[in-house]
Amino acid sequence: MKHKLEILSETDDYVAINKPAGLLSIPDREQSEPSLKDILIARYGSILTVHRLDKETSGVIVFAKNETTHRFLSQQFESRATEKFYNGLVLGRVYEEEGIIDEPIGEHPAKKGLMTVVRKGKPSITAFRLLDAFSQYSWLEFKILTGRTHQIRVHMKHMGHPIVCDPLYGDGKPVMLSSIKKKYKLGKDVLEEKPLLNRLALHARELRFTDMAGNTVSLEAPVPKDLRAVLQQLGKLT
Repeated sequence: MKHKLEILSETDDYVAINKPAGLLSIPDREQSEPSLKDILIARYGSILTVHRLDKETSGVIVFAKNETTHRFLSQQFESRATEKFYNGLVLGRVYEEEGIIDEPIGEHPAKKGLMTVVRKGKPSITAFRLLDAFSQYSWLEFKILTGRTHQIRVHMKHMGHPIVCDPLYGDGKPVMLSSIKKKYKLGKDVLEEKPLLNRLALHARELRFTDMAGNTVSLEAPVPKDLRAVLQQLGKLT
């Protein structure tokens, strides 16, 4: 298994990982590739799913080590007692400093596996805050108050600012330096330009929950190197 795990916190009850982008949280139906859960089962023998992150999303994810903790933590997620913060780079310039997207989400009537804003969908609420604005992109913080499939991605598409590199809800195009830098030139021995970013620009930065002893636990996964590099380049050009 090529993924080296970054453990953010571990107790007898749970383990929290900084999940890399490109790794499934839990096995898919076809068992087509290793998942983070498989890797943890190989290490611990038994592990229980509390919540999940999309394959291309990086960041904080927690698994329970026993049934009691699993029930205790799952109930917090279901009752919205946890606090979940994400960072994301979106297409276009967002002018509102902050806002709340309160739009119901359900399965897309025609496209299998896709979600969309539909009147009869489940209540879905995403709060956002603008952290940095560039000419073609905006860097946001999200706090999700409900945990629907692809929630942030669907809400941002609905708002007209899909997450960068999102193949399902955006244009899926990588971020190229040539598209943001006016006088970009390839190095003389370089045949083709490499993308600055070629994965979903969404990161689960912080998770807060209560542990079995009643303590508030706050876990944070720093913004990964690839996203930081893009922000640095964008910052130079503004």
